Amino acid sequence: MKADLGGVRPWVVQRATTLLALAFLLYFLLHLAIAPPDSQAQWRAWILSPFVRLALVLFVGAVALHASVGTRDVILDYIKPLSPRLGALCLLAL
Repeated sequence: MKADLGGVRPWVVQRATTLLALAFLLYFLLHLAIAPPDSQAQWRAWILSPFVRLALVLFVGAVALHASVGTRDVILDYIKPLSPRLGALCLLAL
């Protein structure tokens, strides 16, 4: 028999995505403070470097996942009738 975690998984996902997004934002701000790019070519080179590309993809994915979990929680908490709740969850899934 599987134990009901009572919303622990979404809570963990929210915290993990927050930490991932925060780590990227700190790295980005630190990079801007230490060595700000002077031209569009330098921005492009920095963004297209393999580490930054991967970090940026993870950042965007983390923000999207964080937002979807938060929106899901708001829908489940504040939309009580079943049919509007299911409709809102289907819209979120799209």
